[in-house]
This record gives sequence, C-alpha cells and structure tokens, in this order.
Amino acid sequence: MCARSALALVLMLISMAAAPTSSAAARQTLTVLTYNIHHGEGGDDALALDRVARVVKDSGADVIGLQEVDRHYDARSDFVDQAAWLADRLGMHVVYGANLNLGPPRSGAPRREYGTAILSRFPVVEAHNTRLPRPRGGEQRGLLEADINVDGTAVRVLTTHLEHTSQTERLAQAGAINSVIEGSSRPTVLVGDLNATPGTREVRVLTRHLRDAWRAVGQGAGYTFDARSPRKRIDYVLTSSGIVAQQADVIESDASDHLPVSVDVTLP
Repeated sequence: MCARSALALVLMLISMAAAPTSSAAARQTLTVLTYNIHHGEGGDDALALDRVARVVKDSGADVIGLQEVDRHYDARSDFVDQAAWLADRLGMHVVYGANLNLGPPRSGAPRREYGTAILSRFPVVEAHNTRLPRPRGGEQRGLLEADINVDGTAVRVLTTHLEHTSQTERLAQAGAINSVIEGSSRPTVLVGDLNATPGTREVRVLTRHLRDAWRAVGQGAGYTFDARSPRKRIDYVLTSSGIVAQQADVIESDASDHLPVSVDVTLP
C-alpha cells in the first residue's frame, strides 16, 4: 500500500470513529406522549377510537402513556379491548393496568376492566400495576410501570391517573408514587393525568425527584383540559435526572376531552 493510500485509510477510520452512527443517535432520543383518551369518546361525544389512533400515529411518539382506557368495559366503548385494539392498529407493544376489575356482563364474557395502558415501539421487558391508596374511598387508581428496552438502553416508563375529586387522595397517591421513584437510579419517565395544576401540593410532591418537562422547555401555558376550551394544565410528562427534555408540545385534537402532550427527550 502506498503512503497516500495508507494516509487516506487512516483518515477514513478516524472519521468513522468520530462520527456517531444513525443507530447510536436513534438510541439517544425518545418521543413520549401522555394522553387521557376518555375511553375513545371525543369532544363531539362520539365514540371513535380510530381518531385516537390517528393522533398517536401522527405524533410520531415512541412510547405512549394512556389513561381512561376501557377493556371489555361496557356499551360506552362497545365492549372493545381498547388497549389491544390500539396496539394492533399502531403495530406497538402494549401493557395494561386494570384499576377497576368488574364481573362480566354475562357468563363466559371477559371481565370488565378500566384503567391505564402503555404503548411502546420498543420491547417491554417487564411490567406491573400498583394500586394506589384511596383514604377517602374514591375511585381506585393505579401506577402502571413498564421497563422498556430502547435499543439497549433500559428506561422505566410509568403512567397514572390521579383522583379528580379529592386533594387528600391525590396527595396520598403522589406520596405512594414517590416511594416507587425515590432512591432509584434508573432513567424514569412518569406521565399522566394528575388532575392537579402546576404549583399544587401534589405536583410539588412528584417534582421533588422528577422534572416537569413542560416547565423546562414548553412554550405558553400548556393547557390540556378541556379540549374544547383548554384552561387548565393537568396532564404531565415528568423525567428523572439524566433524561433531558428537548421539546414539548400540546397537540390539538377533538379525539378526547383532553389534549395530549408530546415531549422529545434525550436519554442518558
């Protein structure tokens, strides 16, 4: 090999080593969506789960935390397993957390369930649902947790839907979620409908260990409820140390009574 060819080869190898591959770049970025889908009922009071699917698909999200998801629940959602239907339509992995688990409407039919779900473009390694406290006997709420393998990077994604009628219960639920999060070094993203506006005690509890992505990079008020005339921010994406929010958007849609929030994050 001549000296010129050898020099060219060395320069090429240095360039390849210095430049990150597209695969490496893809591993570092994740688009997360939180969406209370109101069991597929839109602002026009019509059931149209396909509209929810279009919103999720158009968002380009990699991981989606969903709240108010029916599973064979009743006629309001045509007894459809909405989590499985969305996963099949979008070609994603899915895990489901049933916070209400009721007897079937007839013998041989599936049990009636209502809760949260996580959709993921990446494989889910492990998942489980934890029931949250309800000291005043409100609706049972839960914390759905999924460990996701993002091209070799382990990320813990959680979704929740806190009680809407009682701050006492929300505070108890936020404290229980904190006990799951604190003391862990795992990269964590918590999304959900907290039924609380920024600055409230329950949000302050959850942001002791997590960062509010909208507060970090969002533009404007970030109102998410209700979809027809948004006036409150109650839907959040919260991230642990090392996960950096790059961009946050509220997506306009009439597919639910909430607006979804999309956040691009860089993984550690």
